Amino acid sequence: MKPPIFVRTLSMQERQELEGGLRSSDAFVLRRCQILLASARREHPPRIAENRGCGSQTVRNAIHDFNEKGVAALVAGSSRPKEVHAAFDEGRAESLRQMLHQPPSKFGKQSTFWTLAMAAEVSFEEGLTEREVSGETIRATLARLGVRWKRAKRWIESPDPEYTRKKGIEIG
Repeated sequence: MKPPIFVRTLSMQERQELEGGLRSSDAFVLRRCQILLASARREHPPRIAENRGCGSQTVRNAIHDFNEKGVAALVAGSSRPKEVHAAFDEGRAESLRQMLHQPPSKFGKQSTFWTLAMAAEVSFEEGLTEREVSGETIRATLARLGVRWKRAKRWIESPDPEYTRKKGIEIG
């Protein structure tokens, strides 16, 4: 079993900044200060986590961060992923575009127009993606290709003068 991890010995200035952080309105700073001061009192990470209502890995991350950066660890970092993997590479994205130019019935669907969810389902069935993706992923991929996804609209008009009344789409 590994020995428990604690913060390094605090300087007087670091201790004052951590104690001052206990009055912070920023929840991240407040929690970090509580964790680090408890660790300075030689409390073990699982115990700190239990008292603070967080995970023990959160406590260990805070301690490691403080030991590396000092009080700069009180500034929240970005939660943005460091690396993003596109669900569709360029070739598969173009295949998606070609697929959407064909009727859904060709792929065994009962609809006459595509929805984002249906396009996501069919793209997985056709092997364009390795896992099921969301409709939002389809929309973002199409946007990357310069295609805007719009809701289906009624385009059919009739020469019948009563057409709009009969269809229930009378305006005005």
